[in-house]
Amino acid sequence: MFAFLNFFNVQEIENGDIIKLNNPVVTIGTFDGLHLGHQLVISKTIEIAKKKKGTPVVFTFWPHPRFVLGKGNFSLLNSFDEKKVLFKRLGVKYVYFQPFTKEFANLTSHEYVKNILVDKIGVKTLVVGYDHQFGKNRDGRFETLGELAKLYNFELFKVNSFDISDITVSSTKIRIAIEEGNITIANKLLGYDYFISGTVIDGSKIGKKIGFPTANLKLDDDLKLVPKDGVYAVYVEIENRFYKGMLYIGYRPTIENQPHIKTIEVNIFDFSLEIYSTPIRVYFTARLRDDIKFKDINELIDNLKIDKENSRKVLKEMPQFPKSLINNYI
Repeated sequence: MFAFLNFFNVQEIENGDIIKLNNPVVTIGTFDGLHLGHQLVISKTIEIAKKKKGTPVVFTFWPHPRFVLGKGNFSLLNSFDEKKVLFKRLGVKYVYFQPFTKEFANLTSHEYVKNILVDKIGVKTLVVGYDHQFGKNRDGRFETLGELAKLYNFELFKVNSFDISDITVSSTKIRIAIEEGNITIANKLLGYDYFISGTVIDGSKIGKKIGFPTANLKLDDDLKLVPKDGVYAVYVEIENRFYKGMLYIGYRPTIENQPHIKTIEVNIFDFSLEIYSTPIRVYFTARLRDDIKFKDINELIDNLKIDKENSRKVLKEMPQFPKSLINNYI
């Protein structure tokens, strides 16, 4: 176990404030997941700001536009607080969280740029991803921004897609990988180990009785995307220290017959402290197996022993801490 790194504080700018910053270099996006493609855009924004002796600013939205626009069932790769953590790790100082409302969604692309980026933030340079769309009905494209940049006298840069093995990194691909339990692929596209955040709550204590005490987790955000049911090798962050462990997601079919109650619980290795009501963060490193109904409790115990051994093997081959955001493409 070891201390976590310290990162810059994200300064949140309240809606309605007029922002007075030196030579703002702005990037825009929902940034769900803050994957490698997003990281490239933000890194380019910071790089340009340094060259221009300006201030890098991230302009993003909350809640996610799909919730407001009612576009089907949807889960988040990052909660609001998790997103702030990731921005800090990227070295972002100023983040503007724009409340995404139906009124905001109805702004035309011209109104969006003039009322927000020009009048409120005072944009001098705008950096966007290759597929950025904006304004009512997402009718604004890069060509639209080019015209508005000339009109309002700001520079415009486009960042190309981030591809891995000819696959363009996207939040959709990552979401599918997590839903299917393919954590290895998800982490590769994210550039860091996928994680969930929550608070330790009281459980049935069955794990303790059978030799595998677990911390039951209540997620901070019910809309957070939870990986496919099964057993995973994980790192657990508790009060800025990391521990190795294995995490179970599922309905405990061998022990209980409650198919409507899903459990998220983690067995933390070499750990015996009471942590009820403590906030923790769990980083997924590898998927070990599916959720299985065993014939009896003894078979379950035997398999948990195997899971623990396999988890230790996997984590032994990994760094001594979860993979954080990487910037080796800058």
